[in-house]
Amino acid sequence: MKALILEVNRETWSTSKGYRLGDVAAPELKESGNALDADRVIIEPIFGGVCGTDKGIWFRKAFHDSILHSQEQDGRNYRVMGHELLGRIVEIGSNVKRQGRFHQGQIVAAESHIYCGTCPMCLAGDQHVCANERIIGVSADGIFAERVKLPANVLWPTVLDKIRPEVAAVQEPFGNAVHVCTPSHADTNLANAEFCGKTIAIFGCGTIGLFAILIARALGARKIIGIEPNAANQARAKECGVDKVIVPSENSYQEIVDFCDGYGADYCLEMSGFSTSVLQAVKASRRGGHIVLFGLSSGDLTIPAFETMITAGKRIHSIVGRRVFSTWDITKQLLENSSNGIQDKIWKVILEEGKGTILPLQEFTPARFEENLSKYPKTLVSMGKL
Repeated sequence: MKALILEVNRETWSTSKGYRLGDVAAPELKESGNALDADRVIIEPIFGGVCGTDKGIWFRKAFHDSILHSQEQDGRNYRVMGHELLGRIVEIGSNVKRQGRFHQGQIVAAESHIYCGTCPMCLAGDQHVCANERIIGVSADGIFAERVKLPANVLWPTVLDKIRPEVAAVQEPFGNAVHVCTPSHADTNLANAEFCGKTIAIFGCGTIGLFAILIARALGARKIIGIEPNAANQARAKECGVDKVIVPSENSYQEIVDFCDGYGADYCLEMSGFSTSVLQAVKASRRGGHIVLFGLSSGDLTIPAFETMITAGKRIHSIVGRRVFSTWDITKQLLENSSNGIQDKIWKVILEEGKGTILPLQEFTPARFEENLSKYPKTLVSMGKL
């Protein structure tokens, strides 16, 4: 089958970039040889989203250890890429069939963290931080392919009568933003949303930041501020509904404090991954406020006058992935509610109505893919028919 593959080893990692379109063996269900296949399904992907993870891997800036270690464990020198899925089930294992939740022909999305279900974290309901996780398209084969085999317990049924397919394909990254916007509880009742009546500062208005703007507005935020250097993303942030856009500077935090009635923001969402933004977020948060960290930064970080974090009662939350499956349930509620306008904004502002943002798998070229990584907030790879 055709697939976008990363072909790399420890010697070539630092001297290479990109993926290639190649032929690899199609996955099969063979329960006689692998009992785990009874709990798995074969999916034909329809759309796959391209995200910051792909950009980091494309330029060899991220996931070095996860990819190379998992390839060595699997006795492989390549990895099929991609993790944001909308697809159709074409085969099911015997246990999946018996349980009756999924069937052939069903449309599904997928949680990208494959979890073990037996470690202390999984047993406590924290599958998104499973001690034995594999990540689709990183440490397990991904979905930029004509077929993919996945465990059924990571699948999320999706009704295309309620969510248009292109938007349904980005439920996984949208769920990241949902998790960021509901950091301290797993309540799926939107009436209990943490952001209702609150002031929100979003540092970084890339794709997940734009999603967060839409979600914060739908959850009843009183004021939303976007801190963003890129002019195109500033314009997108305004279309998504921010009340104020601030260009990052040494004094960005003071502009936020002033805009939030002199107290600072109730929630500062750090989405960019820059250490300077983390420090600005700490300064911009009110006493008793929340700093929510999603952007990835490497290296050490020193917080000046750290004692004020304690004396001001500020709280730091770090967010990874999505809670399984409470975040997905909130995602479903937000996307299926046409009155909040989220679906329309995702399609028109973030996916730009498919104008240049949808790339057929068979037409993949490295140059076009790399161009899209820099040009659009979100690109979809199309692989199959609806």
